[in-house]
Amino acid sequence: MSDLPPRPLALVVDDEPLILKIVSTILAPEIDVIAESRAEAALARIRAGERFAVILCDLMMPGITGMDLHDALLEIAPDQARVMVFVTGGAFTSRAREFLDRVSNSTIDKPFNSACLLARVREVIR
Repeated sequence: MSDLPPRPLALVVDDEPLILKIVSTILAPEIDVIAESRAEAALARIRAGERFAVILCDLMMPGITGMDLHDALLEIAPDQARVMVFVTGGAFTSRAREFLDRVSNSTIDKPFNSACLLARVREVIR
């Protein structure tokens, strides 16, 4: 039996496979990662009781957006809504701008560097 503390678990939600791969690779040395390409799948995991130390989520995705996922989590798992970090490529809609003004969650702009990503994740996990 190991005396090591359990590693934090991150959920990464992005419709771009390359972003999922990059973020997973950056976090893997110190954080276990589950990657989902659809917010619907991420929501199903949380509805089923899975919990994450941090959720990195693309703001704008087809179907359920990161904004929609956040709003759903406020209803079913507010603790999970609080640990969301939004990843955005810019080109905001007015809805996205209003959403980011309304929530206190952190954001990371694409393109991002690994040091910035890790620092933001560590802040949330702390």
